[in-house]
Amino acid sequence: MKILEQYILRRVVLMFLTALMPVLAIIWTTQVLQRINLVTDSGQSVGSFMKLATMILPTLVSTVLPFALVIGITQTLTTMNNDSELAVVDAAGASRSTIRRPLILLGIGLTVFSFFMVSYVEPAMRVSVRTMISTAYADLLSSVIEEKTFRKIEDGLYVQITQRQSGRGLKGLLIADSRDPSSQMIYYAREGAVDESGKTLIMQDGEVQRKAPTGDVTVIRFDRYAFDLSELSEQRGQTRYGAKDKSLTELFDPDPMDAEFKRKPGDYRAEYHRRISSALFPIVVTLISLMFCGDARSHREAHLHPMVSALIMALTMFWMHNYATTLAERDASFVLTQYAVPLVAGGASLFYLMADKRPALPSPVSRMVGNAVSAARKRMGPNAGSAA
Repeated sequence: MKILEQYILRRVVLMFLTALMPVLAIIWTTQVLQRINLVTDSGQSVGSFMKLATMILPTLVSTVLPFALVIGITQTLTTMNNDSELAVVDAAGASRSTIRRPLILLGIGLTVFSFFMVSYVEPAMRVSVRTMISTAYADLLSSVIEEKTFRKIEDGLYVQITQRQSGRGLKGLLIADSRDPSSQMIYYAREGAVDESGKTLIMQDGEVQRKAPTGDVTVIRFDRYAFDLSELSEQRGQTRYGAKDKSLTELFDPDPMDAEFKRKPGDYRAEYHRRISSALFPIVVTLISLMFCGDARSHREAHLHPMVSALIMALTMFWMHNYATTLAERDASFVLTQYAVPLVAGGASLFYLMADKRPALPSPVSRMVGNAVSAARKRMGPNAGSAA
């Protein structure tokens, strides 16, 4: 690779990482905060929460990466154009491939990386996250309930304990169960313990108060009473793996006995083709960015900032691809649309690059942009900075 190509590639990579890290951090933070209840509801340690947050991070990379690449390429080449570096490259007789070649190689490399991430790393991380959450909620009372605090287990079921003893023992139990509209139950017990399976709460030396819809209250004392937790533990600890949790190999040849596959076979089909087609995004957005700012241009031309134009086109492609995926879940004929969206966008960009043409705004829009730019320059004075 030539020195000039290395120089361009280095600047683009630095700008790409500069754009990727903050955006990735913001989206990652919002996703992590949605799962803060792992600590507040299940009594897990901060270390477990940080482990969960770390596993979420790889699932976001492939989504953010194409847009960070657009910002990296357009911002770098626009700055080089403003500094007349692209004009100097043209004047020196260098071919357009000097600018395009390192960026296309970068786009191809990120396409391979994105394919590996969406095909194998992301589903593996999703499975780990789901397993961790289900495990945290499986053993309901022995890990969830805090001392001297009413905790809502589910709608209509509240539990409080006075003290947690060594092992699985509990002291001072109070359970309010109003899940059944025909009766309200309140359980008191001096002592209790959760069995090893986590599916039964054994209460000792207590009483049960039952309130009927008529208002009548019945009190029954007991020496030993078993409160069934199996339904709660299974419901909250059960892990269901959908199409997004499967690797590409499993999506290509799904287990015909898989309950989720039987219920939603279209999801598996659409997800398989989504991963392959979405992996093309990095190379496609590279071509889009080069189409908008891959050559020297005059500062006096009236046009949108190349970054804005490229991001609008990349976002449009992203939204259309997601919409095509949704349609493909219901109708297999839309699978071709999943591939057509990135291929058409990439093909159109490649055509403009090969023909050395620039996409132009419609005349009315171009005049509006030109008038707005001229008016802004007049207000800012003759020494105002020029538009990119």
